[in-house]
Amino acid sequence: MFKDFLKQQQSGVEALVTTGTIGLHLVSGPLVGFAIGYGLDYWLDTGPWCKLLFFLLGIVAGFLNVYRDTRHLLKKMAAADAQNQQKRNEDDAEQP
Repeated sequence: MFKDFLKQQQSGVEALVTTGTIGLHLVSGPLVGFAIGYGLDYWLDTGPWCKLLFFLLGIVAGFLNVYRDTRHLLKKMAAADAQNQQKRNEDDAEQP
């Protein structure tokens, strides 16, 4: 019973970490893109164009990372559900 409790705690922490990572990816992409664009605009004296372009690329990269993380999380959850279902089926088969 205690091991089950620890497993639940661990899975909760993993979900929290994954959620935090998704949030960071959503914010860090546009920030990094804007910073690169700002540096290029300063260096090339091109006005706001590089900032705008790299900011938009950062948004796209952020959402792409969120999509990948979410897909990975859903696959992990489906595998865990399948494993739990298999365990329940085995337990049901053992009971008379």
